[in-house]
Amino acid sequence: MKKVLNALLLLLLPAAPAFAGQQADSGDTAWVIVATALVMMMTPAGLALFYGGMSRYKNLLNTLAMTFVAYCLASVIWVMWGYSLAFGPSAGGIVGGLDYLFLAGIGPESVSGTIPTLVFVVFQMTFAAITVALVLGAIVDRMKFSAWIVFAVLWLTVVYSPVAHWVWGGGWMHTMGALDFAGGNVVHINAGVAGLVLSMMVGKRLGYGKDAMFPSSITLTALGAALLWFGWFGFNAGSQLAADGVAASAFMVTNTSAAMGALAWMFAEWFANDRPTVLGIASGVVAGLVAITPAAGYVNLPAALVIGAVAGMLGFYSVARLKQKLGYDDSLDAFGVHGVCGMWGALATGIFANPAITEGAAGLLYGNPMQVVIQVVSIVATVAFSAAATFVVVIVTRAVTRGLRVEADSEITGLDNAIHGERAFEITG
Repeated sequence: MKKVLNALLLLLLPAAPAFAGQQADSGDTAWVIVATALVMMMTPAGLALFYGGMSRYKNLLNTLAMTFVAYCLASVIWVMWGYSLAFGPSAGGIVGGLDYLFLAGIGPESVSGTIPTLVFVVFQMTFAAITVALVLGAIVDRMKFSAWIVFAVLWLTVVYSPVAHWVWGGGWMHTMGALDFAGGNVVHINAGVAGLVLSMMVGKRLGYGKDAMFPSSITLTALGAALLWFGWFGFNAGSQLAADGVAASAFMVTNTSAAMGALAWMFAEWFANDRPTVLGIASGVVAGLVAITPAAGYVNLPAALVIGAVAGMLGFYSVARLKQKLGYDDSLDAFGVHGVCGMWGALATGIFANPAITEGAAGLLYGNPMQVVIQVVSIVATVAFSAAATFVVVIVTRAVTRGLRVEADSEITGLDNAIHGERAFEITG
């Protein structure tokens, strides 16, 4: 009997996965898989509802469709070439090589740190997806669906992947020592600036500044904000790529900053306009989440309170005042919330980074004023590159699709019916 069991063991052993001397940790793997699922939900569920509810009733389904297709495109592009450009061997610190096209050489046995590489690939894919989807908030109500598809493919390739490489793939920002725990530069500044450029090149909505443009459903927006808040725990705490104390700290400060952002926006709006709105509270949640994202793994509770409070006030000012003064039509305030609050979060990381949270990450308040300088350089570089590269992408998109904007009749009628032949609501009476 013993000989039979030994023979069976010999047959089974070769089938066991070999990690080439590196073993995945089951707890870390389980946590990052859960975090990946949370971040995935943020795009086709949380962001779709958040943006869809803020769009006009006649464009709600078009907003959902653009969000869904952004996630689908990112899912495919990432495994074909996006991951390789972001995390392949560095070419001069600017972009990754082509070693991992179609995930070549990455299999079930591959391990990155303490998790399977395939889990890391999918986790990073969800970041690429939500980043490009954030951009569309600047141009809802008026951009061709075909133009959006072309833009998303080009932008993920030319803009997102290189910036991700700079910060997380061993590129020049990483070498310089820039701190971006979960995407202040890579996700929010990048998307916010791209949205501003795209909105200005597409042009203002018909009747902007003259006609009332009411959101279709604040209820959907509030629900979307709640789902974003929930998913953001995976976004920030999952970026530690381990189930440990830093992930727990990131989880806690993420929730705290979001709550402070909501309260600060609410009181700022209440003071300025004599009423607190549900839309303002929901927007404040997102502002606080955006600002804590680059700092989540580096700061303590008092810093999170400050970061969230400032983000809520900055977000309100950017949406209620800055946009009107500058005269651009960023439909759902992608730049005001993600761009402006992302810059604040990146700067705040340089001020509040605490080496007691993550060893080696020290900011201004902990004896390292140079970290603020590094953060400023990273912010300026991200803004400049995202603006210039997005401009080029928009020019190419315009040429390929023979224009960026829908016809005036379609814009007036609504894109749900004009493009998709559907209606989100049955209008009676």
